[in-house]
Amino acid sequence: MVSYAAPGVYVQEIPSGTHSIGRVGTSTLGIVGVAPDPLARKDEAVPIDNWTQFVDTYVGSAAQGTPLSTAVYGFFANGGGRCWVVNVGPGGTLTGTAKKPTGLALLEAIDEVAIVAAPGFTDPQAYEDLIGHCEHPLRQDRVAILDPPERVSDVSALTRVATSGADDAAAAAPGAPASGGAPAAGEEAYRPRQSDFAAFYYPWIVTRDPVSGVRVAAPPSGHIAGVWARTDATRGVHKAPANEPVVGAVDLVRRVSKGEQEVLNPAGVNCIRYFAGEGIRVWGARTLAAEAHPYRYINVRRLVNMIKESIADGTRWIVFEPNDYTLWASIRRDLNAFLTNVWRDGALLGRTPQEAFFVKCDEETNPPEVRDAGQVVTIIGLAPVKPAEFVIFKLMQSADATEIEGTGA
Repeated sequence: MVSYAAPGVYVQEIPSGTHSIGRVGTSTLGIVGVAPDPLARKDEAVPIDNWTQFVDTYVGSAAQGTPLSTAVYGFFANGGGRCWVVNVGPGGTLTGTAKKPTGLALLEAIDEVAIVAAPGFTDPQAYEDLIGHCEHPLRQDRVAILDPPERVSDVSALTRVATSGADDAAAAAPGAPASGGAPAAGEEAYRPRQSDFAAFYYPWIVTRDPVSGVRVAAPPSGHIAGVWARTDATRGVHKAPANEPVVGAVDLVRRVSKGEQEVLNPAGVNCIRYFAGEGIRVWGARTLAAEAHPYRYINVRRLVNMIKESIADGTRWIVFEPNDYTLWASIRRDLNAFLTNVWRDGALLGRTPQEAFFVKCDEETNPPEVRDAGQVVTIIGLAPVKPAEFVIFKLMQSADATEIEGTGA
């Protein structure tokens, strides 16, 4: 309290009490692989902001590229703006050891990473490393993009889970036969296990090696990460990153037919398709979650990730505040303002904010036993928009004209 000793006019600045919540970034890529110069900045996480910087750091005198360099080039070509690169060198692994961490372990402490990829790592252990990295309770603000093997003789093999543990039967894709253990000799079993923190794309693309200039087959994860970043920038993270062109792709290792995609799509395999007159496009928007899972769509998973992290960062001021009615009202005010802006961007379904979300923080969510434990509990409900994956037009004839009724599901 300020004491006033002399008569006069005194003006004070009084804080409004409002704490705005800003949105965190959603398109920074963390990428692991072998660089064209295999010893360049080995086992370091290096921020890269453009292709020229990558060349200066990782190419050196190399005459040809690697899956890592092709992926980074594809990331920037498709709209990516920033990535963290880890060069593991020849024979390197995605995780390293406790004494010498490498690969994904070096990305753990980099909070801005929201997308993770390891182009060319397509074995079951690599899938598990990538998924486990994103499912960890401290890193559930990122999503992994997984690559298939380069050559798949039977696309139905992509519906079988690529694991060798005792839980294969439980992890099998819907409708896929349980393997009951390791795949038999010669059997293809390529699909990663179910997870709503990972997306799986097929097939590999044909593009030009940015180092040598020759045409090469390349895993799609880097290009797809760029498509995600481009969609975030032009439409928002709530827009499904699908029906988008893959810049730099001149062909596909295998052209997937509509009938083949009818088998792959329910198993969570996102296809990259060629369409006459439109070129090569991403034609799938699913995570590896089960068919009925609330996060089976990539945009829903990433939207919720953004909201969670934004709220966590924007409400840090709450810690150690008096846990009473005033605090609860402040929390409701700040969260309602933030989520209303998210709704206005078209990310939440509802004609009004009240239909799109709710925020509850009061004496009911914070009874005496909760307050005594030093906790303040807020319940948030969201109605994220979901993509019109199946567009259906029903036609029927009338006496004088053909009527078309369009519905999206």
